[in-house]
Amino acid sequence: MRLIDYFPDAAISIKNSANDWRQAIDYSMEVLLQKGYVTSSYIGAIKSTTQENGPYYILAPFVAMPHARPECGAMKTGLSLTLLKNAVTFGEDKEPIKLLIGLSAADSDEHIGAIQALSEMFCEESQIEALLNANTDQQLMDIISQG
Repeated sequence: MRLIDYFPDAAISIKNSANDWRQAIDYSMEVLLQKGYVTSSYIGAIKSTTQENGPYYILAPFVAMPHARPECGAMKTGLSLTLLKNAVTFGEDKEPIKLLIGLSAADSDEHIGAIQALSEMFCEESQIEALLNANTDQQLMDIISQG
């Protein structure tokens, strides 16, 4: 499967800003919740685990992949991508995050392909820069489609 195939319709978007990290997580999970990929308890699990353990899902500067364990309410495997034009801070270290890749992994094996495709794309620093500097949802989709 290609990377773009893991994203349901409307799961790639740009928002101006989030009030805090909780709202950023809500934005990143919004379409996955609406399309039945996750339950609201899955989103709650991400938030409570973040409060307990910190933002364990920060992948790189400005990039985070919020997710929880499959049994917390992941119904189907899928991804979302939310770019915040203005960074929001996560954790005690106040890590600035602009790019959130929401992950729903229905089981511990099924999401491996999505993670592999993402990691290949993120090996190219220019790809991350392009995503962080995109101005439209279509630009984001075009970058993901090339991945």
